[in-house]
Amino acid sequence: MSITPQPTDALLVIDLQNDFCPAVDGIGGALAVKDGNQIVPIVNRLSQRFEHVILTQDWHPRGHISFASSHPGAMPFTTIEVAYGTQTLWPDHCVQGTPGADLHPGLDIPHAELILRKGFRREIDSYSAFLEDDHKTPTGLASYLRERGLKRIFLCGLAYDFCVRFSAIDGTAAGFECIVIEDATRAVGISGSVEETQAAFANKNVQLIQANVLTS
Repeated sequence: MSITPQPTDALLVIDLQNDFCPAVDGIGGALAVKDGNQIVPIVNRLSQRFEHVILTQDWHPRGHISFASSHPGAMPFTTIEVAYGTQTLWPDHCVQGTPGADLHPGLDIPHAELILRKGFRREIDSYSAFLEDDHKTPTGLASYLRERGLKRIFLCGLAYDFCVRFSAIDGTAAGFECIVIEDATRAVGISGSVEETQAAFANKNVQLIQANVLTS
């Protein structure tokens, strides 16, 4: 099987930021996904096959609801109940204006058309590129894609079992064909999150492919 990207396709690069990659020279690594930096060259190569590329950027204020430090006595990677449901607590990461929130310095996609910032509301988290975690507040991405006439979305980036997962599920629900490039992602891998992601993709008919099936 081979797939040739079309003018109505877009590559959606999820949260390829310093804090989600192992630290380099003391920068980043606050919520590092194992081997997250290894996908950067793959994503760069993929981007050259797409006319349309969109980047997302986690962009949290200090004291964000998803930070364990915002809840006295709470530990990272535990969960609490908040107004919109169950919230996983994380180490402080991707804080607005910090080097950790910057896009990975190895990312080389000068033709990217849009950088969509998410997670900037203090009282709600945002995994998905399409909806906040209340599953009703839109980011505006769906409207942007429709106005540009983009219909099929190829997803890569970090992390497979959280932001890539929820972006693909919400994009599918919004009427887009969503395809995850599996070897251009990496997973956090906590509490069965990878298995849950696989099951969710199967249930919602989200296709998984490898980067090498995409041709120029």
